[in-house]
Amino acid sequence: MQVSANRSHGGTQGVYTHQSAVTGTSMTFSVFVPDHAPGAKMPVLWYLSGLTCTHANVTEKGEFRAACARHGIIFVAPDTSPRGEGVADDPEGAYDFGLGAGFYVNATQEPFARHYRMRDYIEQELPALIAEEFPVDMDRQGITGHSMGGHGALTIALRNPGRFRSTSAFSPIVAPMQCPWGHKALGGYLGPDRDAWADYDACALIDSGARLPDLLVDQGDADNFLAEQLKTHLLQEACARAGQPATIRMQPGYDHSYYFISTFMADHIDWHASRLKK
Repeated sequence: MQVSANRSHGGTQGVYTHQSAVTGTSMTFSVFVPDHAPGAKMPVLWYLSGLTCTHANVTEKGEFRAACARHGIIFVAPDTSPRGEGVADDPEGAYDFGLGAGFYVNATQEPFARHYRMRDYIEQELPALIAEEFPVDMDRQGITGHSMGGHGALTIALRNPGRFRSTSAFSPIVAPMQCPWGHKALGGYLGPDRDAWADYDACALIDSGARLPDLLVDQGDADNFLAEQLKTHLLQEACARAGQPATIRMQPGYDHSYYFISTFMADHIDWHASRLKK
C-alpha cells in the first residue's frame, strides 16, 4: 500500500492506495486511528460517501476525529467507485452514474461489470485488508453513510446480519427502486430485471425479512432531494410494518450538505460507541 499519514486530533489520519483485485483498479481510502495502548484492538466505524464524493469529503468536512478519539473508534472512509484508465463512466458525464457513483453494487451490465464491483469491495476485500493492516476488533463493527452512502450502509448491514453492531445513516436513499437516482443506477448497472434490484433497496430488504438490532437516521427537512429521491417516509413505513427498531429524526432547517452531516456526526459516533463498546 502507498500511504500518506499525519498526526491529527488525538490520532493518525492516513490516506492509503492499493491495487484492488475486485475492481481491477487502484483504490483509495482514508483511515483515522486514535491514540491507543500498544497491542490494543479497537472497534471500527465504516463511513460510505455519497454521489460525486471521494474519501476526502468526509475526511475534510466530517468533524469525526474528536469523537472517534474520545471513544477509541477507528474510522474508515472508502472511495465511492473505481477510477482510472479504462473505467467506464456515464456516457453523458452525468454526476449520478459512473465515476463517483458506484452505488455499492456489483454491476452485471457491460461496460460496467468489469470494474464496478463495489459490493464485493466494501463487504469483502477492504475489510480483509483493514483487518490485516490496522489494530481493529472485527467483532465490533459499525457502519454509516450519507445519501448514496446511506443507501450503501443500510443495504450492506441488512444483507449481512450479525456483522454490524450498529447502523446509522445521514439522508439515505432508502428506496432506490422507487426514485430516479435508483432507477438510473440499478437499471444501468444491473439491467431491467427489477428482481435483481431488491438486494440494493433497504425498504425491500426490510419487507423481505431482513432486520437490524437498531437503526439511527437523521434527515434534514429542508433537503431539496427529500421528496423526489430520498423519500424518508418510505423507510419509516417499512420499519413500522416490520417492527424494525429505528430512530428516524427529521431535523428542521437542514439541507443535504456537509454542514448538516458535521452537525450531527458526533451524535452518531456517540450512538455507535454505546453499541460498539459492549
